Amino acid sequence: MTAPILVLGWGNLSRGDDALGPLCVAALHDSLPASMGSLVEFLDDHQLNLEHALDLTGRTRVLLIDASLTCRPPFEVTLLQPEQDDSFTTHTLSPQALLHIYQNLHDMPPPHCTLLAIRGSAFELGTPPGSAALDHLDSALQWARAWLTGTTDTGCDCDLRGCLD
Repeated sequence: MTAPILVLGWGNLSRGDDALGPLCVAALHDSLPASMGSLVEFLDDHQLNLEHALDLTGRTRVLLIDASLTCRPPFEVTLLQPEQDDSFTTHTLSPQALLHIYQNLHDMPPPHCTLLAIRGSAFELGTPPGSAALDHLDSALQWARAWLTGTTDTGCDCDLRGCLD
């Protein structure tokens, strides 16, 4: 049986702050209440790929997590809509393009998808995540845990950080 909630993060653990996506997925997995074990599936990958459209099948909610150079610190949350863009290559695509592919593949709207972008600044090969990025990760984890348990408002179309206050 497919878990109704998917948490999918991507990034390179060997490239400094780019590790924030997989680190967030791992921390959420480790802190998930046992009672929610069958409700959530956790995946992480080096990058977002075309094949991930299949991972969205049968889900009611999806949380996508990535590091970002451009979001406001400590993180930003965006409710996603399918959008065809020019990001699709053999190596990567945007979250919106992933939803567009899902929609074309299944001839139906994708599940409710939320992007959690965590602010990073240093993505050099062979370096660990920086202290500021790890602080941003801690803040993002608070929001993501509330998202998982349904104790934050995931229905507004704004930056949801304020929903925790």
